[in-house]
Amino acid sequence: MMRKRIYELLLEIPKSKVTTYKEIAIKLGNKNLCRYVGNTLHKNPNKNKYPCYKVVNSKGKLSNNYAFGGIEKQKEELEREQIEVKNYKVNLDKFLYKFNSNKR
Repeated sequence: MMRKRIYELLLEIPKSKVTTYKEIAIKLGNKNLCRYVGNTLHKNPNKNKYPCYKVVNSKGKLSNNYAFGGIEKQKEELEREQIEVKNYKVNLDKFLYKFNSNKR
């Protein structure tokens, strides 16, 4: 059930925004679930429906192990949404989406 919720949260991220594994974990109610979130995204059942490329680490870095083509593909997907990527990093001050604090 939690995996389904993670994928649903991806659909809430607005165009031209990213979020972090930690932001998703916090939304789930446990900031320590970051690794679980990452593992779940790596097993994304439908990359066209669930935009896991929009999730970066807490420093804004892209994933070296992006499941759907590697770090270059993640960079390409982000840039397609006009999200600036410099040295495989996103400026979180500019592009971070934080979920509202109300748990669902």
